[in-house]
Parts: sequence; C-alpha cells; structure tokens
Amino acid sequence: CGIGVVYGGGRLGLMGAVAKGALGAGGEVIGVIPEALSGAGGKGGEVANHDCSELHIVPGMHERKLAFTNLSDGFLTIPGGVGTMDELWEAVSWAQLGYHTKPVGVLNVAGFYDKLIEFNQHMIEVGFVRDQHKGIMIADADLPTLIDRMANYVPHKTIFAMKAEDL
Repeated sequence: CGIGVVYGGGRLGLMGAVAKGALGAGGEVIGVIPEALSGAGGKGGEVANHDCSELHIVPGMHERKLAFTNLSDGFLTIPGGVGTMDELWEAVSWAQLGYHTKPVGVLNVAGFYDKLIEFNQHMIEVGFVRDQHKGIMIADADLPTLIDRMANYVPHKTIFAMKAEDL
C-alpha cells in the first residue's frame, strides 16, 4: 500500500512485531532509537532492531521524537503505554503550535482509547483546545478508514500563524 513505518527502533513488543511484519511484507521500516536502548557506546539496552531498512541511533528521546517528525508523513498511534502517550501528545502539541502540519491518527482497537478520546473531547468542550485544533487528533477503530481519513487531512491554522487576537 506504499506506507512505510517510522518507529522507535526496537525489536521487542508490539512495535517490534509491527516492524517485523512490515519488513516481512517488503515494506520500508525506519527505526530511531536512543543510544541508551541501542547498546551503542557500551551502554546497556541492546534492544535495537538491526533488521530495519534504516536504523538511526540518536543521543536521547528528544532527538528521537524530532526524527519521528522529520522522517514521517504522519503519526499513527496504536495501543501502548506511557511512552506512546508521550509521543502522541507531543505530536498533537507540535501540530497545534505549527512545528508540523501532519495528521495525527489514533487507532482505537477494541475501544482501547475510548477514555482518551472522551478526555480530548472534554478539553475541547471546556476551551483548552481551540476550535481550529479540535480536528488534529483523528481517531477510528478501523485501520483502512483511519488511514483514509489521515490521507485526506486538511492542516489547521497553527498557533504560529495566528495573530494575538486569535489566541
């Protein structure tokens, strides 16, 4: 389908399985892993997936997320934990500000993200998310539908592009 994977560069867990499946299907997989997890420089970790099409070893998590933004055409979040939430909210926040204008998708498998979607809606309703930004996070339970919605995403007006009176 012409969609590559840019991810955290590990060989373990759900994303390791996604990477393995994408590589097995002939897809491009770009991993971005911090030194501390890669085993580089004599540090521990050693969870890096060296089978990736490309593997970037970066100094830390900030550089990792910047690389995700620079290397990807959009962000698709699957069920995960605290690190996944960190990456999702940073993608949304950076989109609001204007560091990128890429779609941010959430695959709501089996209702995993129902409460998160509800909370995002609550932030919109009480005014902590501007009307211009309420469509940044795109959630759907069906992967093909989500990908289609992300492909048709129309960038919003970013905070960097707003005048003071719009804020």
